[in-house]
Amino acid sequence: MFIRSLSCLASVFVAALGVCSAGAQDHARQVWEMQESGTAAGLRGIDSVDGKVAWASGSEGTVLKTIDGGAHWQRCAVPDAAADGATLDFRGVQAWDAETAIVMASGPGEKSRLYKTTDGGKSWALILKNPDAPDGFFDSFWMKPNPNWHDGIVLGDPVRGRFVIIETADGGSSWRLDTRHGLRIKAKPIAAFAASNSLIPQFPMGFMRGFVTGGPGGPFLFYRWDEKDWKRSAIPVSGGRESSGAFSLGYCFTRPRCADCEHPSEQYMVVVGGDYTQSNEGSATAAWSTDVGEHWTASTKPPHGYRSAVQWSEALKAWITAGTNGSDISRDDGRTWEPLDDGNWNALSLPFVVGPRGRIARLNADAVPPAHK
Repeated sequence: MFIRSLSCLASVFVAALGVCSAGAQDHARQVWEMQESGTAAGLRGIDSVDGKVAWASGSEGTVLKTIDGGAHWQRCAVPDAAADGATLDFRGVQAWDAETAIVMASGPGEKSRLYKTTDGGKSWALILKNPDAPDGFFDSFWMKPNPNWHDGIVLGDPVRGRFVIIETADGGSSWRLDTRHGLRIKAKPIAAFAASNSLIPQFPMGFMRGFVTGGPGGPFLFYRWDEKDWKRSAIPVSGGRESSGAFSLGYCFTRPRCADCEHPSEQYMVVVGGDYTQSNEGSATAAWSTDVGEHWTASTKPPHGYRSAVQWSEALKAWITAGTNGSDISRDDGRTWEPLDDGNWNALSLPFVVGPRGRIARLNADAVPPAHK
């Protein structure tokens, strides 16, 4: 609920501060190659299927698709266009291919919904409407893009004192409320941020669930194993305010070990965040974990501002994070970060990044600065 005004606030702060220097803008054009989206909508949803097929979503009922790596973006039909579709803010999208995708509308009460298309965005079917209307607010969702798995999860702000977790085991045909212990908020308010649809990592293991939070109660990872109750662990990123906390959680599993790390591991979690009203504040904006989130360590050299999205790049063997005052790269699993650009971004699904006023760009890996020796 603390993110409902984020659509305009973050971009206003960045514009007012004028953070981009001419040199930084030149570098940004090299690292992130701007593409023509054909819209001025604020974009917060992006999902790249394979680097060629990708879907994006945003305000005013906007859903976009490319099948040629972003050379051309086409606008899809507005879900529920005959009713109130043009008023919906699609802050999340997940796709399987060029024909099948699901978009999540985030909004108060009945404005929170999930729609699915199987014909490339020509038509949409409503598969979930917020069951707690007029209360509730959808923040993030995830559906497994695997034909052999059909489970999914939707995260919503607390209703009647507990986080809302709605799950499906049949690809969205039916849903059930998670009533396990551990989701109740007992002290200071805690909520989630609908900033980039990356609060829930895409775990390769079906027996784990997790999401990150923020707000006055502080940033946490909520997690559970198998059918057990939910637990939580504190994350050392900026917190204590309605506008601060953890905004994105990335997960990487079974990859080459970090040769320079003191304690190499084959699985890492990285969290980014900060305070979206203080875009240029670079302290306490990232943390990392090597034990699947049970314990966290703050980055010794964090990203250079508030960050709303983070993802592992297998091609670069590095982590990429982005936010409203730019992007950064980490080659040591979140311990230290180096700036990439000073652009205005909301969400990542590599090689794409999206932002306000229809901004879409593609990562130019050849322009990423080499690792320092």
